[in-house]
Amino acid sequence: MSHMPQPIPLFKVFLPPEEALLPRLRDVLYGGQISEGQPVYDFERRFGDFVELPHVLSFYSGTAALHTALILAGVKPGDEVISTAMTAEPTNMAIRHARARVVWADVDPRSGNLAPAAISARLTERTKAIVVVHYGGIPAPMRAIREIARVRGIPVIEDAAHALGARYEGRPIGDESEYTMFSLQAIKHMTTVDGGMLACRNPDDLPRGRKVRWFGIDRQTPRTEVDVDVVGYKYHMNNVNATIGLVQLDFIGSVIARHVANGRYFDGQLRGISGLELCMGDEAAEPSYWFYTVLADRRDDLSRYLTEHGIGNSLAHRRNDLHSVFADSRCELPGLDAFYSRMLHIPCGWWVSDDDREFIVDRLRDGW
Repeated sequence: MSHMPQPIPLFKVFLPPEEALLPRLRDVLYGGQISEGQPVYDFERRFGDFVELPHVLSFYSGTAALHTALILAGVKPGDEVISTAMTAEPTNMAIRHARARVVWADVDPRSGNLAPAAISARLTERTKAIVVVHYGGIPAPMRAIREIARVRGIPVIEDAAHALGARYEGRPIGDESEYTMFSLQAIKHMTTVDGGMLACRNPDDLPRGRKVRWFGIDRQTPRTEVDVDVVGYKYHMNNVNATIGLVQLDFIGSVIARHVANGRYFDGQLRGISGLELCMGDEAAEPSYWFYTVLADRRDDLSRYLTEHGIGNSLAHRRNDLHSVFADSRCELPGLDAFYSRMLHIPCGWWVSDDDREFIVDRLRDGW
C-alpha cells in the first residue's frame, strides 16, 4: 500500500456499540444503587472466567489492586520489593504506597522485561516480593522467575496491565503466581473508564482483600456488626464501572484477537529490515501486543519519520529510575540502558486495519 491512510494513533479507546452499552448503563444509573453491589460481583466472576483465574477482586484502579497485592503478600514498611524501572510509574508508586523500598533489577535488552539472573543478583534477606511487568504485552520469562521465587519462598506479583489475554507455556498469564493485576484504565486492551482487577491464587486472600479495599470492612457483612481490625482504603469498584466491564466482556475477545493478529503480522513482515530488531519473549511467551515495540538504530530519526507519515509512535514510558521520587533506588542498569536507547512503540491495536499495517510495513522497509 503506497497511499497515506488517515493518521494511525498509537492508542485508541474501545467501547462497545451504543445499542449494547447505553441501555445497560441507563438501568444501573437509575436503578437506585450505583456503588459496589451485584454488578461488581457479577463482573468479578465473569472477568475471572475470561482470564481463567477464578479468585478475582475488583478495584477502582490497577494501582489500588497492586497496592492491595503488596499488603496481602505481607510487605511491610522498610521491606524490599524487586521491580523493574521499565514500566509506567504506578507499578513502582504502589510499592512506595506500601512504604517499601524499590529495588531495581535489570531487564533483558531484547524485550524490556526483567532478566531472571538480574533478579537473583538483587535478592536480600529483606526481599519480600517480586513485581514482574509484562512490558507491552510480551510475557516475561516466568518459568525461570517462578523458580527463583519458589526456592526463596518469595511471592510473585504479576503486573499484567499490558498483557490481558496473553499466555505463557500455554496457560493464562498469572496462572501460577500469588497475585496478578490487570488494568482497566482508559487506553488498555479493555477499559471500564478506569479500574483494576486482582487475581489471587489463594482464595483465602479474597475476604482479606475485600476488607483492604473498603476501610477494613467487608461490605457483605452488616455494617453495624463488624469490628474493623485492619487498615483499609477506598479502593472498591462501583456498579457503573462494573456494568461497562460486563458489556465489554461480550466484545473483548475479538478486540484482543485483532491486537494479536496485527502483532503476529509485524513479527513476520518486519524481520530483516536494516537497522531494526524486534522485541521477543522466550519460546513459551504468547504476547497480547498492547502496542508493538521495535528496537531501532537512529531511533529518534525513525520516530520523526513515522510521525511525518501519520504513524503514531512513542516511548510511552519514562524509565522510572530517572524520577527523583525513586532516587534512593538508583543503580547501574546496563540492559535497560541498551533497551531504552533503541525502543520505539508503534500501533498494532484493534483499530489498525489490514491497509494500515501494510502501510506501516512499507514505510519501515523504505528506511529512514
